[in-house]
Amino acid sequence: MKLASGFFLTKSKLNRAAQEAVEKSLKYGYVGRRRKKRDFRRLWIVRINAATKSAGLSYSRFMNGLKIAGIDLNRKVLSDIATQDIKAFNALVEAARAALPANTPFPLKTTTAA
Repeated sequence: MKLASGFFLTKSKLNRAAQEAVEKSLKYGYVGRRRKKRDFRRLWIVRINAATKSAGLSYSRFMNGLKIAGIDLNRKVLSDIATQDIKAFNALVEAARAALPANTPFPLKTTTAA
């Protein structure tokens, strides 16, 4: 009953309703803590993608260029740099672009007929 103290109507007063509400809320809390990590990663990727598009590079090529260049920054930090300090982010974009092979497009997938 103590866990259900802030709930609405019978969910805070009646044992059975309170127990069910508490169990459900604990389940949603458990799932939510795991979803939060997923949601933030998606947000960071969207922010990085928007900043790289404005600099004329795709997200995947940017991340590949950073990896080739040996720049080891996680997506959270890259997202923060992209939103707070655009000059520094543009320097990272140029470093990634310089590390990429000389403007060769990615090979197209070819399918073979069986």
